[in-house]
This record gives sequence, structure tokens and C-alpha cells, in this order.
Amino acid sequence: MPIQTIEPRRLYRQIADQLRLLIEAGEFREGARLPPERDLALKLGVSRPSVREALIALEVEGWVEVRMGSGIYVKRSTERAGDSLVAESPLETIRARQMVEGELAAEAARLIAPGAVAGLRDAVALMQDEADSGNVPIRGDRLFHVRVAEMAHNSVLVRVVGELFDERHNPISMKLGDYFENPASWAAAITEHRRVIDAIARGDAAGAREAMRHHLSCSHDRLTANWAAPDGVPAVSGRAAAESS
Repeated sequence: MPIQTIEPRRLYRQIADQLRLLIEAGEFREGARLPPERDLALKLGVSRPSVREALIALEVEGWVEVRMGSGIYVKRSTERAGDSLVAESPLETIRARQMVEGELAAEAARLIAPGAVAGLRDAVALMQDEADSGNVPIRGDRLFHVRVAEMAHNSVLVRVVGELFDERHNPISMKLGDYFENPASWAAAITEHRRVIDAIARGDAAGAREAMRHHLSCSHDRLTANWAAPDGVPAVSGRAAAESS
């Protein structure tokens, strides 16, 4: 069965389904190592991050196994889940947040209200406390983004921001976090949040927009930058690394 070019439509799921069909057809046998991520991306005509999301979806479903420093291998049929995972693409979600939340940060700077900046600083302080305690600072992170949205005085957008943020809890996002989030990445994110606050506090709408978009761009890059070449195995740098040390 030849590999087919992918058309853009929930891309990672199409890639995952095609790889699953190839496994079922015996193109990739049980125990075999899959081709490198770069090769799969070229053959499928898609980006490496999209292949990465597909491989992680297949890992969550039990079709493949990531072996650090070795590669991604096809698992035995008895270990596979029955149903295909359907979740929003974490990387597409971040790009959507970048567009929405950049404008909300600009609006927050224009409509700045007494006490609102203090609330943002409290949210980042909570993030710092969570990180200092060795925990993933999700509560403070969510609170920060929701409070920025609240400053724009639009309840629909507050709900949208909360729902987009909560996509972090879908299985693919959580697995990406296991591989690529670590104390250093969270320290960088906290610094980026503080830059957003500084711009809002100055009433600098353009600066707040840019700071928020930059933060979410960096968040996207952190989930795509640490994939070890050439075999497509995640670098041991995230939560998975911390748990194994």
C-alpha cells in the first residue's frame, strides 16, 4: 500500500489514520521501527509537527511505542486501543489562541481598570509558587489568561479563552507536555507573562498584543523544538525526563 499525499483537514488525524492503516496492512510489522519523522513528513507532504502530533496520537492509542534514544516502534496488536483518538490539534489550538488572545491583551491595555493589573500579577505569582513547588503551574497559567480576557469585558470571549486553554488537558496535549515541558520552559513562560503584564500596565495596546502573541509563539515553539534528530525520538528534557531521573 503506497503512502498517499495528505489533504489539509484535521491533519494529524488523517496522518495517524493512514499510518494505522499501513500498520494493519503489514507495511510496518509488529516490533518494527517506523521511518524517521522527517522522512514521513516528506512522503506525506506535511509538516514535521503534524507528523509528531499523529505519532503521539498513535502512542496514546497504543499503536506505537516511543523508546528514548532509539526510535518509535510498532506495538503488538494485543496492546492497541479499539477506537481512534479524536482531539483538537494542540498546535492549531495554540495558533488560534495567539490570534484571539493577542487582541484581548491589546484591549486589556486600552481598557485598563484599577486592580486588574494586580490580579494579573497575583496569577503569575501563583504560577511561580506552583513551579517552585515542583508542580506544573496550570492553575496560575489559566487564571492569568482568563483574567486578561476578563479585562476586555466580554463574557463570550472569556468563555472561549477558558475552553481553548482547557484543551491542554486532551490526551495529545498532555503527552506533548510530558515530553517538552520542564522547569526551564515554565520559567521562560512566566517571564513572558510578566512582559504582557508590563505592557498592559503601561496602557501599551500594541506592546501588549505583541507580548501575548510572542508568548504563545514561544509556547508553540517549545512543543516543537526538542525533537531529537534523526529518528524522531523526543529529547529527554520534559516531564518524562524528570519522572525517569
